[in-house]
Amino acid sequence: MQKITPFLWFDTQAEEAAQFYVSIFENSRIVNITRCGDGGPGPKGSVLTVEFDLNGLRFVGLNGGPQFRFTEAISLAVTCETQEEVDRYWAALTEGGEEVQCGWLKDRYGLSWQITPRILVELLGDPNPQKAQRAMQAMMQMKKIDIAALRRACDAV
Repeated sequence: MQKITPFLWFDTQAEEAAQFYVSIFENSRIVNITRCGDGGPGPKGSVLTVEFDLNGLRFVGLNGGPQFRFTEAISLAVTCETQEEVDRYWAALTEGGEEVQCGWLKDRYGLSWQITPRILVELLGDPNPQKAQRAMQAMMQMKKIDIAALRRACDAV
């Protein structure tokens, strides 16, 4: 059992969100759904919590009501190996959501994600400071990260 579990607060869409997320990521599943009883806090039989695994990482979604909303202060980062992988996650998670900047997006539930190709981290940390700066400047112009454009920017003279 994992020691620390991200706990996500939704208004009433925890089960819907969990089903959406497990449909996107391989090796993912709904683990358990807890429903409200006679004592509430919601209507009897309504979903209170949903435990779900995303590619081996356990999450809990809570239908806690409208008091709290997601902000960019917390985001989920997805490391990608290829442009195809970036494109797939980006398309799925922005459906009904919003593209932001520098590989960040908000999904239809307002949760922030970073879809980051591994090469971006390598380019930003290049020992040649000019190359690293060109990578940073190129990234700052992007919403979805474009690996080929990053490489062209780094290799520019």
